[in-house]
Amino acid sequence: MPLYQAVVLAIVQGITEFLPISSTAHLALVPWLMGWRDPGLTFDVALHLGTLAAVLVYFARTWIHLLSQAFVRRGREKENLCANPRLLWFLVVATIPGGLAGLALERYAESSLRSPYVIAATMIGVGIVLWWSEVKGSFQKDLDAVSLADAAAIGAAQAFAVVPGVSRSGITIAAGLFRNLERAAAAQFSFLLATPIIGGAALKAAWNIHRGGGLTPGMRAPFALGVLVSAVTGYAAIAFFLRYLQVKTLKFFVWYRIICGIMILALALFFRDSVMLP
Repeated sequence: MPLYQAVVLAIVQGITEFLPISSTAHLALVPWLMGWRDPGLTFDVALHLGTLAAVLVYFARTWIHLLSQAFVRRGREKENLCANPRLLWFLVVATIPGGLAGLALERYAESSLRSPYVIAATMIGVGIVLWWSEVKGSFQKDLDAVSLADAAAIGAAQAFAVVPGVSRSGITIAAGLFRNLERAAAAQFSFLLATPIIGGAALKAAWNIHRGGGLTPGMRAPFALGVLVSAVTGYAAIAFFLRYLQVKTLKFFVWYRIICGIMILALALFFRDSVMLP
């Protein structure tokens, strides 16, 4: 795998994993549009390890506080993200639906659902869901006010992210807005919730690679570069998006998804014989 392709795909992964625009859709489309070969499972592991590192580093202090509050009794801390002593357990509950959906539908999602028509439909459909969540949300809750019902609803929404084009961050942020979370709080909960899912997927895929004999010599440099670039890009994407949501709505991402979905549909219709997503 050429190193420049590794860099491009790692940048795409780092940005699209955390913005509500679907990393799966973009990582399927970019190689096809550029005429590149499918990078395969090995490089997919590198990209997920990179974005896992990004979210772990960005929220490191938050995870330390959540773990200490869950297992050590102490007074309520006033720092943001740390005043809800049950938040860790709510994240555990919210992780269950997505984990079960991933285990049950992984092969199906990577084969018959990996169609340009499915991706186009989900890009447009979730764009409309994001728009509707902006209309209906009251933006009253921060993470301190997240309840078990909120976590269960967001976790149930995450189960749909197994379908290519849905976007884990997009569907969970929309669910958070429907539960009246503030935009930034919905994104923060989404990113915290992504950590065990990304980690589980990366570890499962890494185990499969290990059973198959490990990394080939030609993939070692692209693998390392993929981890590094996706980690740096992912960290920057998280920081940018959380600042963005402090002052702006999701309208740009709504239009991006709809326009992108229409373009994918047009490509699939006009180049029907050549649109073969990896």
